[in-house]
Amino acid sequence: MRDLGFVLVGGRLAVDFCNLPSLPATAATNTLSWEELVCFLRASRIISPERSHELLALTESDPKAAFDLLNRAKRLRDALRFCFEALAAKDHIARDRVIPINEVLRVTEGHDEVVESGRSWKIEFLAREDSLDWLLAAVARSAAELITEGETSRIRLCANPTCSLFFYDDSRTHRRRWCSMALCGNRHKVAAFARRHSARRAARA
Repeated sequence: MRDLGFVLVGGRLAVDFCNLPSLPATAATNTLSWEELVCFLRASRIISPERSHELLALTESDPKAAFDLLNRAKRLRDALRFCFEALAAKDHIARDRVIPINEVLRVTEGHDEVVESGRSWKIEFLAREDSLDWLLAAVARSAAELITEGETSRIRLCANPTCSLFFYDDSRTHRRRWCSMALCGNRHKVAAFARRHSARRAARA
């Protein structure tokens, strides 16, 4: 599996999923590949490394199953972008925008169970139906929780005009502006410093 360099800055599972693929300059325009989806599921610990290798091979062993899940994932991601744009702008979310989220929640109906993991325990979601759609269940549940926050939501869009990444502002002051300091915050500081330096040199001339 290639290292796709995922940047999980969203702070919530659904926000990170919405940002796919997570390259700031292209997140709003790039399509989503099967490999990117599987890598995201692995990076988010929804699936194990072993399961990710099995899923990558699915394009050969069962291409229709892979194609169907990828299309559902794209539809879910695009719906999340519309929803989070509305939340960030404190606007109303159109009813039809949440349909893809409810579809996943409906298909992946199931329950949580406490299961043994080595010498410890973890909570694992068990879907009612034996299909690949359960892979998106945690994302849909995360999205539902964020949408129900309504006007109090802390979903933000990065202040960098060339970046299209969303994030959940859980900072103490709730005034976070950047998807991350490493990606956009430091670039803004460097650019601002360069502008001030140029202005001072021009003033001396």
